[in-house]
Amino acid sequence: MIHTRKYIAAIASLLCVGVATLFAAAERPNVILIVCDDLNTDLQGYGGHPQVQTPNLQRLMDSATTFMSAHCNIPICAPSRSSFLTGVYPHNSNNFGFDRWYENEILQNTHTIFSHFKANGYHVLGTGKLMHHNYGREWSEFKHDADYGPYALDGEERVPHPEVPQPLRDDFGWVDGSYGPLVPIEGVDYGDGKAYRWGTGNWRGNRDLHFDEDGKRLDPTADEQNGQWAMERLQQLAAGESEQPFLMAVGFLRPHTPLIVDQRFFELYPRESLELPTILENDAEDTFLIESRGGNDRGRKIYESLLASYPDREEALKRWVQAYLACVSSVDELIGGIVDVVDRTGLKENTIIVVTSDHGWGNGEKDYVYKNALWEESTRVPLIMRVPGLSAPGSESEHPVSLIDLFPTLIDLCGLPTETRRNEKGASLDGFSLRPLIADPATDNWAGPDAALTAIHKWKETDPARQSYSLRTKEWRYIRYHNGDEELYDCTKDPYEWHNLALQKKYRPVLKDFRKRLDARINL
Repeated sequence: MIHTRKYIAAIASLLCVGVATLFAAAERPNVILIVCDDLNTDLQGYGGHPQVQTPNLQRLMDSATTFMSAHCNIPICAPSRSSFLTGVYPHNSNNFGFDRWYENEILQNTHTIFSHFKANGYHVLGTGKLMHHNYGREWSEFKHDADYGPYALDGEERVPHPEVPQPLRDDFGWVDGSYGPLVPIEGVDYGDGKAYRWGTGNWRGNRDLHFDEDGKRLDPTADEQNGQWAMERLQQLAAGESEQPFLMAVGFLRPHTPLIVDQRFFELYPRESLELPTILENDAEDTFLIESRGGNDRGRKIYESLLASYPDREEALKRWVQAYLACVSSVDELIGGIVDVVDRTGLKENTIIVVTSDHGWGNGEKDYVYKNALWEESTRVPLIMRVPGLSAPGSESEHPVSLIDLFPTLIDLCGLPTETRRNEKGASLDGFSLRPLIADPATDNWAGPDAALTAIHKWKETDPARQSYSLRTKEWRYIRYHNGDEELYDCTKDPYEWHNLALQKKYRPVLKDFRKRLDARINL
């Protein structure tokens, strides 16, 4: 495996500037890292869905630097997290799928953000879904494991929300085939003779969610538990006398499926007035994702099953989009609670806050409802960074960056060593510190690349050269699938990526240039 020396040299040169101008060595900043799941940029301030209500994230953006063109490095949960939380590209670790990252020879010998901060004097505490496969050695303390609930229970079996129609409920089950409001269902007759109740939990078992006779929920969801724990621990840390800095990581599940949150969040988006995403009819006809997968693609199948479950396409997509946006607003509220604790305590002046997601999500664009694609909806993620004394309130960076840059950025801001290998079998950091862009979002003086790199996995294929990749610059998105098919979009003129220019002869020189650039990025 080749690791270009310029990556490490660039990070080292940035460190020479010195974060000591921000924080004294004895006063290293605290870090709060909030990672959502499947959160695209349908947020206020990001130019996403025009009706979305995310006032808390907007408030954070008003006090932070927002990266408007941040992208994941692989748009599926497990390998995305394994990549950006170790700072190693999937093509350099060969971790493209759902294998346990700590069994990968390279990643098991490479520090995560968490273990690196822990090894360098930080108290590292976490809760929720962070690494897809959690590993105890990473933490000083860890509260709640990942929990994908709420879900309905039919007896002891997990099933979709009882209001979800066929065929979607049978086609995709209690995770991807489930959405709807979290309202009392126990004792309700849904016409199928089944006795439903709500549960939440993980592989270890279920925890029931109860309602009182007035329909008020008595038990917290997993996301609510994680948010409450984070707020309580932050209050304790703020009141404590320890001089040890901390890194707190909080993983929220929503808006990952099942899209189930309280009714009040659904009421923010009445279906009769809800707008659908901007979608071009037959937009998928000049694309090659489905073909590259031999027609066996989950995102297309969910889309088709969803449409088959309702009388028309508009109702089907409105049902789904309403549930997705409701989940976005629910997690916005939880993030707001954490930010509130920081802002009203002594933590504000010495605590970095980062909010991001493992990847995006498509809600019907290109006849696709899912992640794991190389289009904008899947690759683009929110990335909001509030760095006391450095980030200008309300500032925005338009430069394409990616999640691979998060680890070196936090190292730079906190003055930690840049060596993140546990031993010679590990991998060095592949990204670049975003500190120059936080300090001056308009600067051209950033050592990182001008294109964000994203990969998707060819099932059961282990050769990095035989995966599919995308490069996203300010002006272009280039996609090359493992079978050689290509897509090219002029994103300045075509922000929705409707027109695949790779099919036009006059763009052959552009394609030729991108092929060379991609080969160089993946060490071919």
